[in-house]
Amino acid sequence: MEKVSFGFTDVSPQEKTHLVGNVFRRVASRYDLMNDAMSGGLHRLWKDDFVRLVQPRQGEHILDMAGGTGDIAFRLARSGAEVTVADINPAMLEVGQKRANRRGLTGLVWQEQNAEHLSFKDNSFDAYTIAFGIRNVTHIEKALSEALRVLKPGGRFFCLEFSQTEWPGFSDLYSLYSTHIVPKIGRLLAKDEDSYRYLVESIQRFPNMEKFADMIKAAGFVQIRVRPILGGLVAVHSGWKV
Repeated sequence: MEKVSFGFTDVSPQEKTHLVGNVFRRVASRYDLMNDAMSGGLHRLWKDDFVRLVQPRQGEHILDMAGGTGDIAFRLARSGAEVTVADINPAMLEVGQKRANRRGLTGLVWQEQNAEHLSFKDNSFDAYTIAFGIRNVTHIEKALSEALRVLKPGGRFFCLEFSQTEWPGFSDLYSLYSTHIVPKIGRLLAKDEDSYRYLVESIQRFPNMEKFADMIKAAGFVQIRVRPILGGLVAVHSGWKV
């Protein structure tokens, strides 16, 4: 029987999908708090930098996968790009739509979608973005294959995700912080230690920068680039469809 990782636990693919869904239903209303805890508040700057790398343009069709709360989509939309926000979790989408309404943003398209089985036609988008979401996908290879399929020839793939820093000393320091402090933050501020512990463990189980770049290449993308941040604590992976 196939097993996949849910944090440090190995479970069936169906169970992982269910468990991850429960995590994000619980943290949806406190998603900014979660990201602040995981990154010390730096995720806001990383997302700004990420969107600058995407270079969204007026009239482009961009799919922001696992983008339910709108953090990336709001930034992309400033360029005049036509952004579809997709997420498997309706609770996350609900949070994003409420945030968009408060900002007066009406041009975004919101859809419940599974990254492994997208309903969009082939060659639909100019760019595909996913930020802090790929590590929660049950079968990452399937999500990458779907990203390639829905991109137009010449389309760009961009992924922002936690990885493993290669800076000596800092790696040990962050490991102590994430393993021992972040779950306690979850317990004190969100009354949800278990979800935060899973999110930390999911980072530690995610492939390192080199291995993930190989996965993107194996999916069929070309010109793979990796841009480490803080020595690889976070990384931007990108590639092109030809």
